Amino acid sequence: MPERRTVALVTLGCARNEVDSEELAGRLEADGWQLVEDAEDADVAVVNTCGFVEAAKKDSVDALLEANDLKGHGRTQAVVAVGCMAERYGKELAEALPEADGVLGFDDYADISDRLRTILNGGIHASHTPRDRRKLLPISPAERQGAGAGVALPGHGSVTDADAGPVAAPVEPAEAPADLPAGVAPVSGPRAPLRRRLDGAPVASVKLASGCDRRCTFCAIPSFRGSFISRRPSDVLNETRWLAEQGVKEVMLVSENNTSYGKDLGDIRLLESLLPELAEVDGIERVRVSYLQPAEMRPGLIDVLTSTPKVAPYFDLSFQHSAPDVLRAMRRFGDTDRFLELLDTIRSKAPQAGVRSNFIVGFPGESEADLAELERFLTNARLDAIGVFGYSDEDGTEAATYENKLDEDVVAARLARVSRLAEELVSQRAEERVGETVHVLVESAGGEEGAYGRGAHQAPETDGQVLFTNFADFAGLTGGEELRVGRMVEAKVVGTEGVDLVAELLPGSLGSHARSASEEAAR
Repeated sequence: MPERRTVALVTLGCARNEVDSEELAGRLEADGWQLVEDAEDADVAVVNTCGFVEAAKKDSVDALLEANDLKGHGRTQAVVAVGCMAERYGKELAEALPEADGVLGFDDYADISDRLRTILNGGIHASHTPRDRRKLLPISPAERQGAGAGVALPGHGSVTDADAGPVAAPVEPAEAPADLPAGVAPVSGPRAPLRRRLDGAPVASVKLASGCDRRCTFCAIPSFRGSFISRRPSDVLNETRWLAEQGVKEVMLVSENNTSYGKDLGDIRLLESLLPELAEVDGIERVRVSYLQPAEMRPGLIDVLTSTPKVAPYFDLSFQHSAPDVLRAMRRFGDTDRFLELLDTIRSKAPQAGVRSNFIVGFPGESEADLAELERFLTNARLDAIGVFGYSDEDGTEAATYENKLDEDVVAARLARVSRLAEELVSQRAEERVGETVHVLVESAGGEEGAYGRGAHQAPETDGQVLFTNFADFAGLTGGEELRVGRMVEAKVVGTEGVDLVAELLPGSLGSHARSASEEAAR
């Protein structure tokens, strides 16, 4: 029997890319490939690139060059680029980076195994030719579901062709939840998704949709991710059930814009119906929703996010700025006072709710008064996490054609100024949580790294952690009281370290079930 080919997946960028990598891993493993963790142990290293901003592109190029350096010194024979940067630039990337043995776009994902074998066998696969993916689907959202069958949608894979496991019968219409649109009822019983987990973390992301219909002038994502298209609720539910069987305790719903979920399925309020279904999946302790558009927030969605048991009262709101003139130039809506009213509404329903956002400073035409308005918003918003980016032109965007650009040194100075303010503010917000009781998903139970986890207001990798001070008191305990990765525990916040919380585990909490957001709000 010939030796199995080995492949390593190197993932850069956001949680959406992580889902895409796990779908690629599922396809490759189903076709006989052996997945390895380190690129140096692989016949081919597949680098899932990010193409969002210049810094991310540089990281992607560096990762490709680093993998290329392995060739000739070990097992690695080929380096292949996939992901957003490969999709966005295709042939241009291949010409600029001959170290990559292949540049594959999203349309190649379904045949990824054949593509890699061709490259390893010395063949040449034509590099991806970029195109505006917004033109692949109808303009009308209602017409997209049928037309989307022939369009590559990374992360939407539902069932593996090989060893898919038992297939349950679909739910009869009378059994389907009344709040789900006809024709999109969930399937009873999990089927194996077209996915293979690449780590054993107790949290995993699930694609809710792909693409975006918004036309923000600074963003190129819709051009290479395409128009917005929702996954069927049954696929989202089945993947969540499968993840729970793999030991996942928290799922994070990701897409370019979760607040638009369902608009192409006939119900813009479909997320409000789906969240309680996901929260009831056996084994899942927390459901988190990311990527929310402030202009699309609605009272019903706020209610579900703040009152549904096991759904985190967490709001990842894409504000980007708060000065009206800058927002209009970005083709976005709102202003400081409207955004503060939205936050007040959220906190009136869940005082402990977590809120994070990203902001762009130095946008073309941004005045000192605009910057001061942004600082006013940040000072009053009490955000748990703040990301600040300096504006830079992105290929193919409307803002790149604007004439009133700020000098690079001005942008850099404003970035440093707002970043300092943001750091101070998130530390102050963390200090406000001293004395709170938080429910924490344990991600490390000790050892050299200590013990830590994340509260409901903290998303993976972006929003800080909860550091346990007394975890040694629980070492070696049995009978359900031992501290271990994947447990949901209660802890009292006793201090802070910047954005991180320092907390004491509460005796008797390790076997407790997570309370609902409404119970938390009442504490």
